[in-house]
Amino acid sequence: MESIALQLKQARRERKLSQNDVATILHISRQSISKWENGRAYPDMDNLILLSDLYQKSIDDLVQNNKELRQQIKTNDQKIKEDRAKLGKINTELYQNRNEGFILLILVLVSSLVAPVGVIIPLYVIFCKNSKYNSFYKIIILVSLIVMIISLISCYVIISDNWLDKGITVYRID
Repeated sequence: MESIALQLKQARRERKLSQNDVATILHISRQSISKWENGRAYPDMDNLILLSDLYQKSIDDLVQNNKELRQQIKTNDQKIKEDRAKLGKINTELYQNRNEGFILLILVLVSSLVAPVGVIIPLYVIFCKNSKYNSFYKIIILVSLIVMIISLISCYVIISDNWLDKGITVYRID
């Protein structure tokens, strides 16, 4: 059982994912991932298929040197093919946080209404709140940069109109 545990842990680390990331993508608990990687339990067939897709490794590579699990895979080969067809390809970027991405996008757009806030809020959103799992990940970055540029220009205009003397004289014509 240790063989599959080591294979799963190594595959996860190669993809630079945490146990929490994998658990979130598969919609299971982090403790399940920990049990699999510590050799206290096996993933079921459906999760093994999902792990294979996520780690971009064949199921054979994941269960290397594990005769019991290899035999189970051979007897269920047809079921695996059917399940793959049903499940399709895993899209890790759009699996979660759909609402958070939308809320962050609205926050950035609303922050553009007040010039100084439109510089600070997009920076906070980009560096602290936006994650690769948000459905609008790249759009949030692009809109934030545009809002920051517009807000910086607005701040410059406000400052130059109110505090910088440009030597313009207005003459009254009668």
